[in-house]
Amino acid sequence: MLFVLLVVLIMIALMRFNLTALHEPGPTETRLANLFKHYFIYRASRHGIPPRPKDTKASIERGGSHYGLDCSVCHADDGRSQRPLGQWMYPRTSDLTNKRVQSYSDQELFWIIQNGIRYTGMPAFGDIESPDRVWDLVNYVRTLPGDSQKGDSAK
Repeated sequence: MLFVLLVVLIMIALMRFNLTALHEPGPTETRLANLFKHYFIYRASRHGIPPRPKDTKASIERGGSHYGLDCSVCHADDGRSQRPLGQWMYPRTSDLTNKRVQSYSDQELFWIIQNGIRYTGMPAFGDIESPDRVWDLVNYVRTLPGDSQKGDSAK
């Protein structure tokens, strides 16, 4: 009986499911999608990540240059996804300064930049950027102003 009820509930949910990008999904769909995305990124990033460059300061500087060329088109110069291209995608371009993105480990961010995320606007840079350049981007993303610094720049 419980199994039949579960199947009926799943069928009802699937009948309401829609792939339109015109409207934001509901909170349950968003939560589930983020949960699965985070799990798969965590799992994939556990293996094959090369060591980071030793000179972090120089890496951050190089990362800022690469970010301006590769990432700011969608994520904007400050990482908050305010450019039109990023605003009109779905899923929307991530705010790189928010707690959810910053909660990813460095290895997970490396994996995301190198491999991209299917069914989102996040491209894979692994075929066009060296591992050192991907680490430069990871190190730079960690320097973007967080929530406590947003209020000052928004005034």
